[in-house]
Amino acid sequence: MNRFSILFCFVITVALNGSLWAEPSQRQLDAWLKRFPEADTNGDGRLTAEEAATYRQKVTKGRPEAGGAPRTFSVDAGWDADRFPDDAVCYLQPEEIAKLYRRVTRPETPKDGSLRIVATGHSFMAPGFRTLPAIAKAGGFEQQTLLTHVGGGITGSARFKWEQENGIFQFKGRPTPKLLASISNAKWDTMLWGPYFNDRPEYYRCWIDFCLKYNPEMKFYLSDAWPQLYQLKSVPSSEEELSAEVIARMGTEKHAIYAKIIGTLNREYPGKVFVLPTSDAMVIAAEYYHRGELPGVEGLHTSVGGQERSLWRDRLGHLGPGFGRLEGYVFYATLYGRSPELIEGSVAFKDRSEYPSDELDRAFRKIAWQAVINNPLTGVTDRDSDGVDDNREEP
Repeated sequence: MNRFSILFCFVITVALNGSLWAEPSQRQLDAWLKRFPEADTNGDGRLTAEEAATYRQKVTKGRPEAGGAPRTFSVDAGWDADRFPDDAVCYLQPEEIAKLYRRVTRPETPKDGSLRIVATGHSFMAPGFRTLPAIAKAGGFEQQTLLTHVGGGITGSARFKWEQENGIFQFKGRPTPKLLASISNAKWDTMLWGPYFNDRPEYYRCWIDFCLKYNPEMKFYLSDAWPQLYQLKSVPSSEEELSAEVIARMGTEKHAIYAKIIGTLNREYPGKVFVLPTSDAMVIAAEYYHRGELPGVEGLHTSVGGQERSLWRDRLGHLGPGFGRLEGYVFYATLYGRSPELIEGSVAFKDRSEYPSDELDRAFRKIAWQAVINNPLTGVTDRDSDGVDDNREEP
């Protein structure tokens, strides 16, 4: 590997694995093309995200995956105390918090049933954050607000963001209350979180207590991520080892981790905490793929099978091209209690292209609703099969 290939590997690894939005912008792609013209495999003078990812895979073939989310790490002993440090932002009055972070978001009261959402998360949540606004708008919820405080990997975890917002522990004296300022000074309906390794109920309890203090009707949703290669004893040598049964087992293991946390929290806050069943959705998508029912999808895992248009695109487990739509549909179906299949026509996604096709998009909508109504932790049921949550039926 020459030094230019190494440089490309580093640049695109940071962009594709460590960045918030998990897919490079057109501006980034144009810049990479100027520096690495050989990545433009079809020679049309335009570098696509798929070409960039393919070139990265080519130059890193046989080498360890760069970067990665740490699965073992130390946590400040203060999390075991009965109370956070006295100078934590959460103990201040709303007007005092607003002075620390002056860009307070105060959404107006929606008139169309739209939700006012705050969220923390990382690159596994980012595709859903990116696609949800367009999906909600297409579903008739045009006044939705989505305020996020995000980071890559561990820096997007609920624990990390609580420390950062409050200026405690590793952030002592350096608070950034982006969400706390808005939560305490405005009305909100919902909070979303992305999960992380070694999560504990207390990492979420603090957020819940703060939110309910100012918005007693709020509800909370934790994603359960999806199957990842680290769950296996070794990286598969071929996709034949990633059978529907194997992926289903991995999904069950992953879901169980976060279902336990949700169960604990729901005993403390009855009817308040739910799951965003992204793991179930990806397991179902894998089943569809094995049956040949995902048109245009070429493989399961780019790191294993080498196909660009796969469900997952790297060893860390980031979603493959187009699958951000599926995550967004899962978010929408869970939060609004409506099947994405009821949305008429196409959704005006910012990255519209020939792929995913309309046919694949319809499959995503169907999968999302299946995942949501078949998981009891979502709080959504559809016994009459009309595509609307039974608890939200119009009289």
